[in-house]
Amino acid sequence: DEFISSPPKKTVRFGGTLTDILLKYEKGETTDFELLTHQLSDPDIKDAQIINWLHEFRASVAYLTKEHEQLVRILLKLPWLRRGREVVEEYLGFLGNLVSAQTVHLRACLRMIVSQFVPPRVTIREDDVDISDSDDDDENLPENFNTCHRALQTVARYVPSTPQFLMPILVENFPFINKSERTLECYVHNLLRVTVYLPTLRLQILELIIEKLLKLDVSSPQQDIEDAEETARNAESEEKSTEEGLFDMEEDEERKGNKVVSSSSERMAHPLAERLDILMTILFSYIKDISHVDGKLDINNTKDLYRDLVAVFDKLILPTHASCHVQYFMFYICSFKLGLAEAFLDHLWKKLHDPNNPSVIRQSAGSYIGSFLARAKFIPVVTVKACLDLLVNWIHKYIDNQDTGANAFCDVALHGPFYSTCQTVFYTFIFRHKQLLDGNLRKGLSYLQSLNFERIVMCQLNPLKICIPSIVNLFAAITRKYQLVFCYTIIERNNRQFIPVVRSGSGGDLVQTCTNPLESFFPFDPYILKRSKKTIDPFYQFWEELSAEDLENLKKPIKKGTSEDEDDDFLKGETPQNDGVVGIAQNSYESNTRSPLSSIGSPPECFVPYPQ
Repeated sequence: DEFISSPPKKTVRFGGTLTDILLKYEKGETTDFELLTHQLSDPDIKDAQIINWLHEFRASVAYLTKEHEQLVRILLKLPWLRRGREVVEEYLGFLGNLVSAQTVHLRACLRMIVSQFVPPRVTIREDDVDISDSDDDDENLPENFNTCHRALQTVARYVPSTPQFLMPILVENFPFINKSERTLECYVHNLLRVTVYLPTLRLQILELIIEKLLKLDVSSPQQDIEDAEETARNAESEEKSTEEGLFDMEEDEERKGNKVVSSSSERMAHPLAERLDILMTILFSYIKDISHVDGKLDINNTKDLYRDLVAVFDKLILPTHASCHVQYFMFYICSFKLGLAEAFLDHLWKKLHDPNNPSVIRQSAGSYIGSFLARAKFIPVVTVKACLDLLVNWIHKYIDNQDTGANAFCDVALHGPFYSTCQTVFYTFIFRHKQLLDGNLRKGLSYLQSLNFERIVMCQLNPLKICIPSIVNLFAAITRKYQLVFCYTIIERNNRQFIPVVRSGSGGDLVQTCTNPLESFFPFDPYILKRSKKTIDPFYQFWEELSAEDLENLKKPIKKGTSEDEDDDFLKGETPQNDGVVGIAQNSYESNTRSPLSSIGSPPECFVPYPQ
């Protein structure tokens, strides 16, 4: 206040007051106006000059009508952010006066502020050639962002309708996904900051961010990320071996080796995966910060955020096939409190059993239920049992209604949600069977027998024929071990009925097998982005490798007559010539389909010999 009331410093100027200049311009006398615009556009303009002009403009905003749009545009281009504190304060005061008196300039002011949400570009030219074009990541950047948010809050305070004008500008200014990691990181971080003081925009901003993350996610399939990491590791080992040949000095080698490790240990080799990793880390931090106050979970904040995230999940994530990482924002927020995880499961269950939903959405909901129950450490056995009860009861009712009618035959198009639900049950059982049987084996077996797997497996709809073979094989092996159901007769019959498609190619005949007619994927397969996985791993259930004893039990045929060689062939995924079973190669799934057995930390391919 003291500064504002004090007289401005004298500077070089011309032609009367600002009001005089603007009035002359309206009468057609443009000389002074042109001098004014020239001085304001001068890149070497001094702080004192900016303050002097802004002081006058604040008193003359009534004259800055739509006719003076060009002048306002020049004022909005003033380099105010990287100036002294006095300039910043005067500029914020000017913005407040301008938007309150002339709302016609609101959009232009908002565009100017949002354009500062990313680091400026620094271009170095030599002989008319750009030799460097990079982000200006100076140490004042966080302070500049703070000032931008102050400016936005100032505008919003004077113009209550700011949010509805701001949102389209946030959308159109979102950097393209191929922009630098730093640019994307700053923009997303600043968008999330906006949600704190403009809460009415939170749902729309989360939707915008997650939509962009989804584009990054589907543009970097898990197989591509793993291939890029492997290539980088190979290149690193070659570099190290070259260094060992060139430098014999131990200290030199140690220094170089450490440098390689420190620079590459956190970075993702795949460029889009690197961007996604950084942005997922920011999103997880935001979810944690909003849900916790002074380190303690604030249940009301968390519930409100959960509702927004579920709305985005329904709109964007659930209809998207085979995204790898973005959906983990739901996994993470559900880890805060069991009630949230149960609410999410209930939400998915309603999607699955509602016949009014499209089949593809119901099947996707089934995949999410199975993957969530299998992978979330924070879900106790009692909740797993409650979900299995719901799913299995629904399956039995479906069989009651369909198993004797005109549609009582195996057809994915007719019974897609049924097969998806069966696969969800089988998958959950594979991951959780030890916990279900833990403690009291007799009681556990009694519970599993009450699910009546035999009726599901034996029904006319034949789910074992449709579900992914690797899941079917593990389910068959484990249920046989505990004498819950004997699946091999049906599996063998299915394999005899299966007619492979043979196509001639340059490499000879190729047998094509459709091993995933449901086009299933498991959304909570292992998370492989290096930085953000640290947030997920503590809550994540990795596949526990089967012990030697378990493997022996699974390998043993019920009846004798299978030779040891045939046993080994099955475990390798190969097929003996004499039993008519189609072997499934490890990579025979379509490239965009991720089975639960295709990544690190998932069950291995396990082919169990059928009884002869």
